[in-house]
Amino acid sequence: MAVQNEFENKRSKTLRWGYLFAGSAFVLFLVFLGRILVLQNTNVQEIKDDYISKNYREATLKAARGNLYASDGSILATTVMRYDVYIDFKTIKDTVYTNNIGVLTDSLSAMFGKPRSYFRDRLDQQRKAQNQYYSLVKGLDFDEYDRIRKFPIFKKGKNKGGFIVDRNFKRELATTQIGSGTIGMDNGATKSGLEGAFSEYLTGTDGTRLEQRVNSSQWKPIDYWKVKEPVDGQDVYTTIDLRIQDIAHSALEKQLINFDADHGCVLVMEVATGKVKAMVNLRRTEPGMYVDSYNYALKDATEPGSTFKTVSLLAAMDDGFIDENTTVNVGNGVWTYAKQRISDGHGGGTYEIADVLAKSSNVGSAKLITKFYADKPQVFLDHLKRWKMFEKMDIELPGITKPYIVTPENKRWNAATLASLAYGYSSRFNLLQLTTFYNGLANGGKMLKPLFIDKIMKDGQVLYNAKPEVMVNKMASTKAITMMTNALTKAVEKGTAKSIFTPNLKMAGKTGTARFEYWKPGPSKYQASFAGFYPADNPKYTCIVMINQPDNSKGFYGSTVSAPVFKEIAGKTFLKTPQNVEKEMLVDRKVDLSKMVEKNVKIAINDGQMPNVVGLIGKNIIPQLENSGYRVAFKGVGRIKEQFPLEGTRIGKNQKIYLSLQN
Repeated sequence: MAVQNEFENKRSKTLRWGYLFAGSAFVLFLVFLGRILVLQNTNVQEIKDDYISKNYREATLKAARGNLYASDGSILATTVMRYDVYIDFKTIKDTVYTNNIGVLTDSLSAMFGKPRSYFRDRLDQQRKAQNQYYSLVKGLDFDEYDRIRKFPIFKKGKNKGGFIVDRNFKRELATTQIGSGTIGMDNGATKSGLEGAFSEYLTGTDGTRLEQRVNSSQWKPIDYWKVKEPVDGQDVYTTIDLRIQDIAHSALEKQLINFDADHGCVLVMEVATGKVKAMVNLRRTEPGMYVDSYNYALKDATEPGSTFKTVSLLAAMDDGFIDENTTVNVGNGVWTYAKQRISDGHGGGTYEIADVLAKSSNVGSAKLITKFYADKPQVFLDHLKRWKMFEKMDIELPGITKPYIVTPENKRWNAATLASLAYGYSSRFNLLQLTTFYNGLANGGKMLKPLFIDKIMKDGQVLYNAKPEVMVNKMASTKAITMMTNALTKAVEKGTAKSIFTPNLKMAGKTGTARFEYWKPGPSKYQASFAGFYPADNPKYTCIVMINQPDNSKGFYGSTVSAPVFKEIAGKTFLKTPQNVEKEMLVDRKVDLSKMVEKNVKIAINDGQMPNVVGLIGKNIIPQLENSGYRVAFKGVGRIKEQFPLEGTRIGKNQKIYLSLQN
């Protein structure tokens, strides 16, 4: 009986555990079944996205910005590759690390000039922490990167040597002759200059790649898994001619220093096309030091002074009010009109029309314009409207100012305003606007839109070629244009600009000396200018020179301060051989005139082998390589001092060629 009771107890206990186990299993089954039902009604993509968002992310893969070129193929701004090096210590085997760390730290010490212990301590520490994305060094150029990737451990690559490279792009100016004021920038928030103007072409399309989370603050790129490849930007060839730019820069800088002026600028435009071949803007930062940091030619509107007499008198010539036989009596050079005293700085008597311009007579200009237009000033102003003098110029470059002219609708208008307009006051213009007018005059009356873009290229293919755009088909009658050209030529030969006359080159132009801030107490402030074109009998270039606030004790007239800059630019740009340039034009040796006639060397890539280009001029070689379909990255200007790949190396079309240039 006792045995049977014991058996029943064990059986009962076993059944209870069995029921408990079965019940638990059933409950787990219900939970599992419920989970399945939940999953069936849950968006699987949400689960996947949640996992990916915590462990992976999509990061931007920056596209390379296209190159900005001068018209002759010289680089103005380029995108260079910079390399950041990281180390994944988890992928480096203990034996590899132990056997090579000493040699590696020796190499790093030699490369970066720091004690080997500096690197050893840091690498050992990161090795112990098993850091998967330790930042070793950033901002290496290609030569430095090519050197470090061959170091012990690193040469085993990413999977065995933990060597991770992240490539970045950096924008660099390739010449110091054109600075931020002209080339400008596009940093996303601010656009200026040539960079800002053509950003829509230069900017590529960014790609994307995946990055894997390493820890709470670090993400490691997965190089082999790119979601979208970047598309590099297009290359923009501007109209800037680097040779003319350098000549203008040198001539202006020298004169700014000589007269201790505050700032100055030069514009050179090609008559037949309207292409701006040079744009120089220099501002004094300290005595004798000038930099290109602000575009005065576009962004500043000032009273033009006597350079505007060409505009006002052309209106009267076109209307037939004055011709070659017209004379005006300026008296003793002082005239009061509508209670406004107008004076000339020299002479008196009766002037022919050509002498009014040649001697830059304020009285003569004011008398003529008020005589013919005082009763109907709108007839005079309509000429200015037809010549687009009221309009803000429609150009690619940002920041250009709108001109300002006092009109009868303006509360500042009075009986004397028309007289002030006649000789360059009661109005404000930027220098590009005046250059465009003078260029139209030089072009036989056809006013062209200023062009800053020459062509756009991508992978050696021309996508766009700029063509001249006509703003005004005929500014004035042929007779009026000829009369004005002759008057401006006389101004150089016998007038206020006779100091720059040379029999070697026929020039036409007008001096300007404008006093500004004349209502303020203290010493007078002047802006000296000269606007003209050359050769006068068959114009090729229009040029305007402005120098602001020269030292009054050294001179402030346009004939003394600005006209010599015009002469030097004209001589060096048009007379291309040294023997035809006057000796005083060669004093500044900054421009090597022998380069003006240097022949372009042709190269050939035979059987896909890299030729030897060391010693050749980069601006001649780089376009040839690119036109052959190769990608070229370079730094500096002038002759090529280093190349990679080396001569004889077989190169494919997808391989980039690296060049280092030096003057």
